[in-house]
Amino acid sequence: MPGLIRAATRTAVVAGTATAVSGRVARRQNEKWTQQEVQQQAAPAPAPAPAPAPAPAPAPASSADDQIAQLKRLEELKEAGVITAEEYEAQRKKVLGF
Repeated sequence: MPGLIRAATRTAVVAGTATAVSGRVARRQNEKWTQQEVQQQAAPAPAPAPAPAPAPAPAPASSADDQIAQLKRLEELKEAGVITAEEYEAQRKKVLGF
């Protein structure tokens, strides 16, 4: 019978130690998770990405040679029937800056 009591005592000690160790590990892990949550809540929210800049408007033709070339091309398109007289006038005004 003393062997049986010794085995039961040893089992109880081992089980008690395992319970204490697992409880301590669980407690430390919970503390670690709590600290991480607090840090995440305290951290400032990331700034939203800035909106992309609008595409620049096409620059008007600055040189007279460019304007002349565009006007000639528009005239050719009108004579070929690709654009109407109204479209030609609208584009001509854009080129000339009216």
